[in-house]
Amino acid sequence: MRVISGTARGRALKAVPGMGTRPTTDKVKEAIFSMIGPYFDGGVALDLFAGTGGLGIEALSRGMDKAVFIDKDFKSLETVRQNLKATGFEAIAEVYKNDAERALKALAKRDVAFDLVFLDPPYRMKNGDALMEQMDEMQLLAPQATIVLEYESSYAYPERFGRFNQIRKAEYGETAVSIYTYDSETDAVQTDDQGGATT
Repeated sequence: MRVISGTARGRALKAVPGMGTRPTTDKVKEAIFSMIGPYFDGGVALDLFAGTGGLGIEALSRGMDKAVFIDKDFKSLETVRQNLKATGFEAIAEVYKNDAERALKALAKRDVAFDLVFLDPPYRMKNGDALMEQMDEMQLLAPQATIVLEYESSYAYPERFGRFNQIRKAEYGETAVSIYTYDSETDAVQTDDQGGATT
């Protein structure tokens, strides 16, 4: 694994020891940033299931001002810190040990709004949309924020729900990536049990 582009281009990234994490491949990472960037003019990013920290670090390399990395696994957090040191981004990164829902509650107590969010939970978890709606309720998202949701391609998230609208979707083998935008100005869209939008 490596940083693909930006100020830390070509820097090697360490993997988390063991088999407990599923890092985003360089191929998928490159595809993600071609859809959402490829470069940024500042902003704050959140890497909620950080793993190696590869997505958040790539965002920093491509121009984000700051990134927050969260994972509940100690080995992952140590790997994130090593990768931040290797890429020179320690000063503009925060790393916390917590699970996703508790982390969001803690972040809600701070005056922070994220412009870019990476959600790459374990494939057994199907709660990406619930976490996004929690971020909306807690006012953790900047207007027109971008959310990158990575999940198992056999599963389908709704195209529209709450204040989120899917603008891109792509599949890479068993991995699917959906790009959502957040519209804080619109009324929330409800979804029925089949994932369809209702008013």
